[in-house]
Amino acid sequence: MHIKKQRLLTPGPTPLYPPALHAMMASDIHHRTEDFRKVYLACLAGMKEVMGTANDVLIFSASGTGAMDASVSNLFSKGDKAIVCVAGKFGERWADIAKAYGLDATVITVPYGQVVSPRQVEEALAKEPATKGVFVQASESSTGAAHDLRAMGQAVAKTGAIFVVDAITGLGTMPIDIDGWGIDVLVSGSQKAFMIPPGLAFMAIGPKAWKFADTATLPHYYFNLKKEKKSGDGGESSWTASISLILALGEALKYVQQIGMANLVENAQMLAKATRAAVQAMGLELFAPSSPGAAVTSVRPPAGMDSGVIVKEFRSRFGAVIANGQGSMKGELFRIAHIGYFDFPDLFAMLACLEIILNANGFPVKYGTGVAAAQEVYASAAVKPKSTAAA
Repeated sequence: MHIKKQRLLTPGPTPLYPPALHAMMASDIHHRTEDFRKVYLACLAGMKEVMGTANDVLIFSASGTGAMDASVSNLFSKGDKAIVCVAGKFGERWADIAKAYGLDATVITVPYGQVVSPRQVEEALAKEPATKGVFVQASESSTGAAHDLRAMGQAVAKTGAIFVVDAITGLGTMPIDIDGWGIDVLVSGSQKAFMIPPGLAFMAIGPKAWKFADTATLPHYYFNLKKEKKSGDGGESSWTASISLILALGEALKYVQQIGMANLVENAQMLAKATRAAVQAMGLELFAPSSPGAAVTSVRPPAGMDSGVIVKEFRSRFGAVIANGQGSMKGELFRIAHIGYFDFPDLFAMLACLEIILNANGFPVKYGTGVAAAQEVYASAAVKPKSTAAA
């Protein structure tokens, strides 16, 4: 009751991997030395491995939005036709970036909680055969929904356009085959599945996209893909690197490589499945039931209750931070993340807290209901009953 450990249950930043945090303390090295080059090259190689791609991988000292910005400013020209898929706040960010750089964007918008279908993308491409780029979120963390990247990628690959995916919360929480699904640009960030603080953005960029860089005319300076590729090949960043975060990334990548990217994804998927089962057992409704992602589960509060009440109660009672809805969704949903350095004991504890909060605010839930539902999911996946010997 009196000691409260702060717990991050948000879709970013996420809980930190302790060895990565310790590695940051060795950041008193220069970024133009052989010691740093070894670490940087190892990080670039490690990112390629965990992303499962033969494409080039770049690292920027920026939030994931920096890499989103770079994918537009380096690969397109003013007036280029684009298709932007908007299913939440981060889809709206793609639309804002496209508008800022003067692209002629067709925006496909669906209600929050739903996703843009591959068929909608196919139809938009057919109407605009001159389209140069299609932009989408892998995982729309503002609503908890996930897009069908495979089918979308197949549709885009038949055209001259490139497929640009924001996988900032998608990478490490859902299967993504960059090369096999025709993803020409994939963006991610450090503070999600990679379990380190915010401040690094990652970009995988394929041959089709690199050709676009040869003809693009939009202005850019700091985010320069060609310059960053040349610098990275030599083991350096183009500008002063975020040394502490690169060191942290090196440790986090060792951990991801140790457990395997597929197992990191499975961990998030099972946590998400258990969370959905638990909140529904409590009598709550999912905000995105038809296409749920595994980075975060979005939940509607009980009728008549503002979701901000639940968010505040997590903080005041238990020192835990969960996310409210964003923009027009504020008060309409709360978001429970299960991404990165997060395990089932974390989930069991969080669900027990939620049951207490709901009861304290007039929504009766039998204690243990949600926890039991999550335990069932865990047990069915990970517990093999021992056979008892005959007496």
